[in-house]
Amino acid sequence: MPSTKAPETARRMAAAARGLLSLLEPRQLEHILHPLSGDKERRHWNYAPMKRNGLPLLAMTPLQQQATNRLAASGLSYSGYVTAAIIMGLENVLDAAEKWGGGGLGVDTGSERWRDPQLYFVTIFGEPEDDTWGWRFEGHHVSIHYTIQGETVVAPNPTFLGANPAEAPFGGSGHLRPLADEEDLARELIGLLDEGQREEAVISTAAPPDIVQSNRSQVEEGALPFPTARLMGIPSDSTWIERGRVEKAGLGFKPEHEAAVRYSAKPSGLAASRLSSSQGELLEALVDLYIDRLPAELATGQREQLGRARLADMHFAWAGGLSKGEPHYYRLQAPRFLVEYDCTQNNANHIHAVWRDPEGDFGEDLLKRHYSEHH
Repeated sequence: MPSTKAPETARRMAAAARGLLSLLEPRQLEHILHPLSGDKERRHWNYAPMKRNGLPLLAMTPLQQQATNRLAASGLSYSGYVTAAIIMGLENVLDAAEKWGGGGLGVDTGSERWRDPQLYFVTIFGEPEDDTWGWRFEGHHVSIHYTIQGETVVAPNPTFLGANPAEAPFGGSGHLRPLADEEDLARELIGLLDEGQREEAVISTAAPPDIVQSNRSQVEEGALPFPTARLMGIPSDSTWIERGRVEKAGLGFKPEHEAAVRYSAKPSGLAASRLSSSQGELLEALVDLYIDRLPAELATGQREQLGRARLADMHFAWAGGLSKGEPHYYRLQAPRFLVEYDCTQNNANHIHAVWRDPEGDFGEDLLKRHYSEHH
């Protein structure tokens, strides 16, 4: 979505960034500070467990870690921050589920551990005193990006939250599901559709192995998921190629399904205009889940910019099984708005969910104005 006036949020972010920088040693500042003009690094993002540019929690004192968490929280609602904190803690759960195996698939994480809740990196682009600056907080299944100009905060696109496991048992019959509503509301919506609506909404009977845009720095026409090796930045070989083939075969994901789920600027699926009043309210609630990850001031501005017109242009597309526990994928698409959700890996117990702006990820429109005014 386009940039949104949010002065309180901008001030809170700047104060949190200054507080963090004031606690760091010179050697730490070398890692955390990057130029705003370095477009390649600023537009690089990933949701895989891997080493990144920036300063990791692993290399901080407890007070520095707290200051980093404060910065991350400044870009999220309280519920959004709680969700992100739970997702980070799942690294210990995943470590146990994997029998403390380590290994890391040949990926350099920058830690002795493969699953490490301290492998989350913060990067600041420019300086918080500058008119235009930005920051990133990122690690496995958490990726938050902001660019700020004066009192204008560019929406944090891409904003990514994932969960592995998506569901884990705790305390008697309880289950931990940090992204439960993202699954349940979409599943409720697909279940409320009549036969004709469902035929329009379901674009493929098989789900793709990941979100189709993967970690591309901008939304691309015709995109399909990157192979895992490419996503994780490691050389592909026959082992990785075979792994990808087996993964697709397990999903029943064939060339005809690839054609159906490829990204197109012309939306696929069921148009919001085809929904009843109650179905439309459910779609709006699903959209709100992603917007409400933001601080309230910013979420309000983003919701106003989305507006009734764009919401009426929203399309809902589904791929994969309709029953709980089956691999599935969905897409929400409108002008300047794209959500992708995928739950296929780890026996459909591993969620990836991202919100993007097909025209303005990383504050593209705002920065173009900034550079034209200052150069």
